[in-house]
Amino acid sequence: QVQLVESGGGLVQAGGSLRLSCAASGRTFSDYTLGWFRQASGKERELVAAISVGSVNKYYANSVKGRFNISRDNARNTVYLQMNSLKPEDTAVYYCAADRAPGINILPTRYPYWGQGTQVTVSS
Repeated sequence: QVQLVESGGGLVQAGGSLRLSCAASGRTFSDYTLGWFRQASGKERELVAAISVGSVNKYYANSVKGRFNISRDNARNTVYLQMNSLKPEDTAVYYCAADRAPGINILPTRYPYWGQGTQVTVSS
């Protein structure tokens, strides 16, 4: 089992940057595929970015390609989401999730472990 705690959210102007962090407990962090999801008000939760075991594969939603970068540090049990060129439509609660599977699943129902979420607000 793994517990996840996000940090790094906040209010930023359009065009700005934020880096989200997700710290995990547990000794087998490296065995998990990790994803960053977001949920805007009134919308479904969507996968923004994910990184597989061993960082072999990465996934990005089309809406964030070229602007966001996901990375992981297994020694620190932490996954990061660097968000650049932020837009007002990036405003949402961002969640870190973990799935003990080698590959990337895009459905939130496939991730059994979740953080509490961190709010990102981008002003125009």
